Amino acid sequence: YNYPLRQSGDGRSCVRYKCGLLSTIQDVLQQRPNWVEVKEGWDFNWCDVGWLRENFDHTYMEEHVRINHFRNHYELTRKNLMVKNLKRYQKNLEKEVGRAEASKCDFFPCTFALPSEYHLFVEEFNRSPGSIWIMKPVAKSQGKGIFLFRKLKDVIDWKKERAEEQRDSAHVENYVAQRYIENPYLINGRKFDLRVYVLVTSYVPLKAWLYRDGFARFSSTRFSLSSIDDKYMHLTNVSVQKTAPDYDPEKGCKWQMQQLRRYLTAKHGREVIETLFKEMDNIFIRSLQSVQKVIINDKHCFELYGYDILLDQNLKPWLIEVNASPSHTPSSQEDYGMKYRLLEDTLNVIDMEGRLTGEEKRVGGYDLMWNNGPVYREDAGLQTCGSLCFTANTYLGCVNDREKQLRHLFKPFPFQKK
Repeated sequence: YNYPLRQSGDGRSCVRYKCGLLSTIQDVLQQRPNWVEVKEGWDFNWCDVGWLRENFDHTYMEEHVRINHFRNHYELTRKNLMVKNLKRYQKNLEKEVGRAEASKCDFFPCTFALPSEYHLFVEEFNRSPGSIWIMKPVAKSQGKGIFLFRKLKDVIDWKKERAEEQRDSAHVENYVAQRYIENPYLINGRKFDLRVYVLVTSYVPLKAWLYRDGFARFSSTRFSLSSIDDKYMHLTNVSVQKTAPDYDPEKGCKWQMQQLRRYLTAKHGREVIETLFKEMDNIFIRSLQSVQKVIINDKHCFELYGYDILLDQNLKPWLIEVNASPSHTPSSQEDYGMKYRLLEDTLNVIDMEGRLTGEEKRVGGYDLMWNNGPVYREDAGLQTCGSLCFTANTYLGCVNDREKQLRHLFKPFPFQKK
């Protein structure tokens, strides 16, 4: 595949890029050999979703051009649509394959879209009096507009308030009411959630890569259900935590995924934790399959998703939400390094330079986990106890020796600017 890489002034071919975001991605693009920033006539565009909404439909793209979102990425990344798609996918599985298969989608908390499913929500609410629910606006991020409640009266009051606020606006803001996970797994008495990065380069056929690094985000306050109004205790978003009075940005409230995996393995044993990580793989794949038919597949598009996963005390992983524009704004030096490498490897997989064969199962910190079917490790198929053993090609929270792997992969190419 040799598309026309433009000649730059000195006769070398270059990739022309446009970048609409000011954060780590800007640095990664600027430091990439033979990539030049342009306003028009780009080969590669890292845009925000707002730009996409305004411009995608009237942009003609040549064969080789790439852009970092699918046209209707929100089918997975808006909280209400994600749940709608997962529920539909689960129903279809039950019809076509049976209940056992459908039960493999039981990884999202009971959720209702408001205002449309308000009555269903009230029915469910009344079935389990005393349990805690969490209310979230569907299209906001960073913990904005979220609150926990135990009494229906709280929701009714809130509805009244909002009706007054929105009297003049034609737009009704949609929310989801979600059963709150009351038994989160705690470390040192604190709640945390996991941020995992999944790169989709095609929906039809589905091709997805899992990044080895990620992190756990801790709340700064010890967890208890007696005070449900304390956002520092219940919301782990860095944007919320960093406003806490005792927040320290360099300590932050983050553990690298490797650290978390080691901690859990030491505490619960390898087998239990391998099962947990397998269940997380299941979440990534099934959530992508649930939108596979509704996402407009376009060979120009790719998407880097930020998955938010919460573990409960039984080490069951729950899918909380998926972000289309995961923050690449670092919260510390260590965080900057991780995000820099993640974005650099995203560009390595997208491969504007045409250096890959397309057969790779690993590129830097990314491992190919699905390629129109599960991808297994190279060492799979070794006989264990006389039976074939297939292990998924996923290494979340394992060693990320990406520099070595990239040197090996791009042997003939002068890779990095020294």
